[in-house]
Amino acid sequence: MTTKTIHANPSKNRSPRHRAREFALQGLYQWLLNNEDSGVIDAHIRQAHGFDKADREHFDILLHGAINQSIQLREAFADLIDRPLVELSPIEHAVLLIGAYELKNHIEIPYRVVINEAVELTKSFGGLDGHKYVNGVLDKLAAKLRPAEIAAGK
Repeated sequence: MTTKTIHANPSKNRSPRHRAREFALQGLYQWLLNNEDSGVIDAHIRQAHGFDKADREHFDILLHGAINQSIQLREAFADLIDRPLVELSPIEHAVLLIGAYELKNHIEIPYRVVINEAVELTKSFGGLDGHKYVNGVLDKLAAKLRPAEIAAGK
């Protein structure tokens, strides 16, 4: 089985946490395409150029958390997507898993930050208008998962 790596040309001024999200996206992409063991994916990603500048703890939390909770996360956004899950691009699917995981499990990260980071990941790695789709789905998911935070922000 071949291992695929996604590449983009994002800005060099990325925070360690944003880099962690980029590497988690790469790992989830591999997992979605090859169904590899998360430990194998983790070891491979840690060897990638630039990993030393990522927030390693957040990478671990995102990669393993999104994989371990993938069924629940998909159930959380299944009624918010307009197509069967198998028709999502692997990038959109992976970004939605990351965004859903952070919305559900990391209330210390403001929902607007979660959505913005997901949109930026999709702009960097995804298709032409994928970021608009991810934005819409995660906005609706935030309303489901964090209604008090959204109400407080209005």
